[in-house]
Amino acid sequence: MDLEKLKRDALEIEEKVIQIRRKIHENPELSYKEYSTARLVADTLKELGLEVKEGVGLPTAVVGVLRTPRPGKVVALRADMDALPVEEATELPYKSKVKGVMHACGHDTHVAMLLGAAMLLAKNTDMLSGEVRFLFQPAEEDGGLGGAKPMIEAGAMDGVDYVFGLHIFTKYPAGVFATRRGPLMATPDSFKITVHGKGGHGSAPHETIDPIYISLLIANAIYGIPSRQIDPVQPFVISITSIHSGTKDNIIPDDAIMEGTIRSLDEGVRKKALSHMEKIVNHICGIYNAECKVEFMHDVYPITVNDPEVTGEVMKVLSSISTVEETEPVLGAEDFSRFLQKARGTYVFLGTRNEQMGCIYPNHSSRFCVDESVLKLGTLAHAVLAITFTNKK
Repeated sequence: MDLEKLKRDALEIEEKVIQIRRKIHENPELSYKEYSTARLVADTLKELGLEVKEGVGLPTAVVGVLRTPRPGKVVALRADMDALPVEEATELPYKSKVKGVMHACGHDTHVAMLLGAAMLLAKNTDMLSGEVRFLFQPAEEDGGLGGAKPMIEAGAMDGVDYVFGLHIFTKYPAGVFATRRGPLMATPDSFKITVHGKGGHGSAPHETIDPIYISLLIANAIYGIPSRQIDPVQPFVISITSIHSGTKDNIIPDDAIMEGTIRSLDEGVRKKALSHMEKIVNHICGIYNAECKVEFMHDVYPITVNDPEVTGEVMKVLSSISTVEETEPVLGAEDFSRFLQKARGTYVFLGTRNEQMGCIYPNHSSRFCVDESVLKLGTLAHAVLAITFTNKK
């Protein structure tokens, strides 16, 4: 691999990658609606001479294939494409033109960097062996089914030996790669607790079964799970994020509904927490004669687990491009985890924090911004990983 040539080539296409990113940023599309983005991706890949498959599992999913005549491994590189329902509050000249929709998590940069990598690799096929598969995935932000699963079911990962993903993150300084061996991101269990009591007048609570009071008891007990039921050294979070009940100050309502999320990095911890939550709800509701129901969202994103051996090699390879840090796990969730269940691989963060540019706001913020100088590094990282691992013996 001629790394210096790849670096020069990455610099040559840097402006093109930035312009692609800005075009996507101006025209963000929500989960399952990434039609314009998918069209841009497919057209760009076709111009490069790649084999292009559209509608892979979902109408907006695109897979590009770059084959070489030399035997080697099959490496998949993934970029997610969807935006968020956020009204952009930046003053960027290329800010979102779509009301209430914004690329506030950097998926526009992911698409641009992976297209940049396709440009680099199409120009330097002599450095490759085997096959490179470019996965442009819809609906990562869906939080439910997600786009990875239907793509996998449609064959996107068939025969893949290694898979890699890259995510922009303001937690780290611009240009720093961060990853870790083993569990990197959490599995997200959503829950809904319905408390059905008996309403009545606010002046006579003893004649009611007050669902609000019962919900408060449940909430306090649930928040005791991390500190009293789970080993405190385990990364674990329970958050109640929504409570709805009542209509007027002098009416005790019939029902109350709580919703929230549980984040864990260990399957045993996860199962224990879900079991304790059900017990808490059932016991408290039983004491107060309320009817209660606990619902968990099934088929959630699995824990994102990086292959330790592959990740060690990835960190070594990326250190030839920029600074690499071994990071602590984060309790966000990613359906890239599903790809990692099908092939060995690594998920990597690329820092974009730049105080002088004002790029200090977290992912999902309405003021989220990106130091675009890091895009060439992400482009180069994808290409170098593809070359390294397609040539693995």
